[in-house]
Amino acid sequence: MLGLYIHIPFCKQKCTYCDFASYPREISKVESYFACLYREIEGRSKQYPNRELSTIYIGGGTPSVVDSKYIMGAIRQAKKCFKVKDNAEITIEINPGTIDEQKVKDYLSVGINRFSIGLQTGFDDQLKRLNRIHTAKDFLLCTNLLKGQNISADILIGLADQTLDQVQKSIDLALAGGAKHISVYALTPEVGTPIYTDYLNGELLSDDEVADIYDGVVEYLKQKGLSRYEVSNFCMDGYHSRHNLNYWERGEYIGVGVSASSFMENRRFTNSFIIDEYMNAIIYNKSPEVASDIIEEKDAKFEFIMLGLRTTAGISIQKYNSTFNADFDAEYSEVLQKKGKYLLRNGDNLKIKDEYLYVQNDIIMEFLQN
Repeated sequence: MLGLYIHIPFCKQKCTYCDFASYPREISKVESYFACLYREIEGRSKQYPNRELSTIYIGGGTPSVVDSKYIMGAIRQAKKCFKVKDNAEITIEINPGTIDEQKVKDYLSVGINRFSIGLQTGFDDQLKRLNRIHTAKDFLLCTNLLKGQNISADILIGLADQTLDQVQKSIDLALAGGAKHISVYALTPEVGTPIYTDYLNGELLSDDEVADIYDGVVEYLKQKGLSRYEVSNFCMDGYHSRHNLNYWERGEYIGVGVSASSFMENRRFTNSFIIDEYMNAIIYNKSPEVASDIIEEKDAKFEFIMLGLRTTAGISIQKYNSTFNADFDAEYSEVLQKKGKYLLRNGDNLKIKDEYLYVQNDIIMEFLQN
């Protein structure tokens, strides 16, 4: 399986928690940026010929902030340069404050069939504090335009003074809008972001408080018919994100655009985070990559375990053994004994017990230190 990720680095304004490559002051460069993006898509298709795309994911930034003609152009270029499966999952991230009826029609016309909406919270005061440009009403207006479509919604937990009841009401809002998939992310205050000041001032929830909310969310979503399939992702039957599952299964993917990362032929590489640097590289027929690593066997083994154990499906020991010509039980006997109470073994399958999935980092790191 091969996925294509397309990064759109433009947005109206920066959210207080955002540490992604998004640049509201660079919006004047949209035309030239997309010209370079189209060229990179063509170049990557020649670098990896005769490959078929199973998924395309347009992320950002805020992809829906730009004129839809650019998004349509990116999808058409991908379909022109690559073979794309008839049933390919094609996702676009949307901010509810940047969408209209014409954009939706344009997205559908080029085959976009999944819409990931950044709700974050259903409370306007919290949205304002996060510097989001939309309101809860905007979310419902957005989902009304997308009625009958495959909708996913993002929700943040760990906001200042946030309660489980508020998160549950945000989930209710997402479901009322028709979401069949919900991603629940714990707020991470990154150094350099405005919200990091709130963290330093002790205004955000503690790790224990966030964990309690998360546990409540898992149970609440289960009651609503959404099953957890990865630590932060929940869906109704058949509505999981195929693009993201490919990441967790350590599948191959090509990333194009500023800051985009790729994993191809056991090599992981990342493009420049600076728009002008990225565009200059493309214009002068140079590689926009600023980092490139061949994944050695030890790291590949850990990635296999780390990514797989983030999911409720866990890992196949037989697949591990055949992939690496190894003996999983022999290699990790000490870890399995030390962390056994947190793990569930069922024949070929190994997974983290449901009640410990949220704190999986401590368990997974043991495999790295083995």
